[in-house]
Amino acid sequence: MQSDSQQQLTQQDALAQCVQAIKGTSFAQKLVNYIALIVEFDCAVVLACRVNKHPIYLFDSIEKQRELLFQRYLTNSFVNDPFYTELVSKAEEGVFRLADIARYQDELTFKAYQQQFYTHTDWTDELSICTNIGNGRSIVIYLGLLSNNQRFSALQKQQLIAHFNLIKALCSQHWGSQKLLLNQFNSTATGQLMENALTSFANQQLTQREHQVACLIVQGCDSADIAAQLGITLGTVKNHRKRIYSQLNVASLSEFFRLFLNHLMRTE
Repeated sequence: MQSDSQQQLTQQDALAQCVQAIKGTSFAQKLVNYIALIVEFDCAVVLACRVNKHPIYLFDSIEKQRELLFQRYLTNSFVNDPFYTELVSKAEEGVFRLADIARYQDELTFKAYQQQFYTHTDWTDELSICTNIGNGRSIVIYLGLLSNNQRFSALQKQQLIAHFNLIKALCSQHWGSQKLLLNQFNSTATGQLMENALTSFANQQLTQREHQVACLIVQGCDSADIAAQLGITLGTVKNHRKRIYSQLNVASLSEFFRLFLNHLMRTE
């Protein structure tokens, strides 16, 4: 077991790596590494969230049932996530255990989500670090436990609370002024997978401009965001979206997301 001085030195080293990685593609991985020295967990997911919009995937360390993150959660089940509904929709920030969130939920709805989520993912408990980075955006770091006899303790929550302001500052420095796009944040194999999927998604069915619009849609941009980023009118974006949906034979944003996420899981 490490002494307190050795543990502190390790945390300092990990923190230094986080600072060095700000604005770089390895930041999310470095941040999760740093958090892992504060509390123990089995897996982590980092998302960027805005109210009433699909979360934007930034990072994960899931090893089992990983496809469910893309095929279910990011497509539509996030709207029933108690952490999402309580924290993101209400602009709450801080460190929260599942037990903290449960008391604000409708009991039947919460139990249904909990049973479905934990049955399919093998997560047995989760803890969230939610930070607001401005312009209605939140970075949410989900930490999960997979062992049936493990739960996040009040002490672990307090340990993270002691580091919360630092974690928030790191997130704000890295993501605060950036456009939150899928292919900007991860230099790992997953990041390369994302980039490949965006490049190849529907590129045979769509024109170059339609492909640009499609890639921005799957990265969480709404029509106003796309118009501003591409320098075109809102009406032009809406026309592009209609043609994209028609060409890809989808009728809704959820179907569109599901199509992309299925493509992502097939991309090598």
